[in-house]
Amino acid sequence: MTLTPDDQRARLDGYRTLARDIRMESVRMVHRARSSHIGGALSMADILAVLYGGVLRHDPRRPEWPDRDRFVLSKGHACVAVYAALALRGYFGMEELATFYQNGTKLAGHITVGTPGVEVSTGSLGHGLSIACGLALGLMRDAAPSRVYAVLSDGECDEGSTWEAALFAPHHRLENLTVIVDYNKIQSLGNVADILNLEPFADKWRAFGWSVRELDGHDVGQLDQALRAAPFEAGRPSCIVAHTVKGKGVSFMENLLAFHYKPPTDAERDRALEELARS
Repeated sequence: MTLTPDDQRARLDGYRTLARDIRMESVRMVHRARSSHIGGALSMADILAVLYGGVLRHDPRRPEWPDRDRFVLSKGHACVAVYAALALRGYFGMEELATFYQNGTKLAGHITVGTPGVEVSTGSLGHGLSIACGLALGLMRDAAPSRVYAVLSDGECDEGSTWEAALFAPHHRLENLTVIVDYNKIQSLGNVADILNLEPFADKWRAFGWSVRELDGHDVGQLDQALRAAPFEAGRPSCIVAHTVKGKGVSFMENLLAFHYKPPTDAERDRALEELARS
């Protein structure tokens, strides 16, 4: 369906609003729970907004709908952003977000099955792409209309298991699989380029048989266009290398390793929410 310019602007504005709200709820959750990983949650908020705001075939009223698309968060430590997206899209009440990281909650510190809308438990890095490949292969063999989307961190692309799965997907012609790498350039112990340089990153995926696009991971227009275009080539899985900023949207968190770990203080929470509210 071709959208009018006004409709397209409305769609993109909707994504931006959802991304802002995901960021704000993520800050609130991490602060309240005194937990961590806010930087990596903020870097992928725009990706999640486009997926949950328009691209994914899903129904919050029927989380187990057989024809739904499947979403795998391989970087399971950044789960607050997905929990926020699920609540904002109506999978469960917003009040549930206040239970994040508490005893007895469904909203565990790494994304966990049992939460409505969550397909798989992840957090041991390097496993998510293998799971996504298995889902995609099963759906393809069942001739299902569903697609599989997986968000990976750049740091877990240090893992050999990621590249084993990256070999598997083209071999089995998994054109129903799209990977988005949140390439924010900072991992747990420092800059990706210093820990284990991934470059030439996009070319590595191409060499493994994937169809690849690179883009600005905070440009919802580019994300929308690329995600809707997949598969980029018949018979090949698709990879989007999304260049992002760790801590995006909160000036004093951007590109700082510290916010991979520490929660915002009360004052930092207030300042972050003020900045995001103005965005």
